[in-house]
Amino acid sequence: MRALVVTAPGKAGSTAVTELPDPRPEPDEVIVRVTSCGLCGTDMHLLGGELPAAVYPLVPGHELTGEIVAVGAAVTGRAVGERVAVDPNMPCGACHYCRIGRGNLCEDYTAIGVTRAGGFAELVAVPARCCYVLPDSLSEAAAGLVEPLSCAVHGLNRLPRRPGEHYLIYGAGTMGLLMAALVRTAGAASVSVVDLNEDRLAFAESFGVDAAVTGADKLGRTPGFEVVVDATGAVAAIEDGLGRVRRGGTFLQFGVADPARSASFSPYRVYHHEIDIIGSMAVHHSFQPAIDVLAAGLDLDPLVSDVYGLDGFDEAVARFRAGTGRKIHIAPQKG
Repeated sequence: MRALVVTAPGKAGSTAVTELPDPRPEPDEVIVRVTSCGLCGTDMHLLGGELPAAVYPLVPGHELTGEIVAVGAAVTGRAVGERVAVDPNMPCGACHYCRIGRGNLCEDYTAIGVTRAGGFAELVAVPARCCYVLPDSLSEAAAGLVEPLSCAVHGLNRLPRRPGEHYLIYGAGTMGLLMAALVRTAGAASVSVVDLNEDRLAFAESFGVDAAVTGADKLGRTPGFEVVVDATGAVAAIEDGLGRVRRGGTFLQFGVADPARSASFSPYRVYHHEIDIIGSMAVHHSFQPAIDVLAAGLDLDPLVSDVYGLDGFDEAVARFRAGTGRKIHIAPQKG
């Protein structure tokens, strides 16, 4: 099979499309023929060698969907021919956090496309328990958005979700707009987005946000916002966003920041204004809800702007880093 391999992170020419042996399923695994795998910020951190858990050489790609083409000897409940989305997270089930029901905080973290071969390949072996059957009605674009949407569902679940509150989201990329679409369903009075990319702001306005601006000062909301969400991971955005939270409000760190960076804020203000600062890590019992929300009619297809084959990976990464377009998918079967 053909696969995109990262050999030496952080160096030019560290990725190559390579012929690898077809994977064989372990007894509890299935083989998925990958039809779509999203490119995301986590992949940029992997390319840069910034995630401590990653082991190289590595086939990345964790936002994957496709068709089951083989099943292991012990697999029940999954069958060849099923169209599935794959939850890449594989908590150990035995550590303290797994035992208290917080598997996304697992101390022995493993994940498809991060610590083991992922979906930027024609075929991938995954545990059968990680596969979620997709409705026939879902488009290929929607299917490829299940994993990031499930992250947004978990982020929404971390918020207080009080009807009538005003939300400010930093980042008009895929994750910020997914969160914007979801908080609308939770009774938000308004949803505003901040981004420096004018093209993304124009799309955000067409996607139904109330205001899309290059700086929060332009919103004129002096008391601040009940809920502020960072979907960028950029320290400057995080620091600005923390200062926009209204008294008694909530700040959600949703974007993936560089683990080596720190942000400055006023602990006194957090204390005096009773501001809740919370984090949202990946997926937590949110895959099926994400599929159900899509099946119920949440139209996210316009978010997908580009689909590349494996040979177009470098161009896809360049477009991602330049902020050109919106969600980018890699289709390994595409010529």
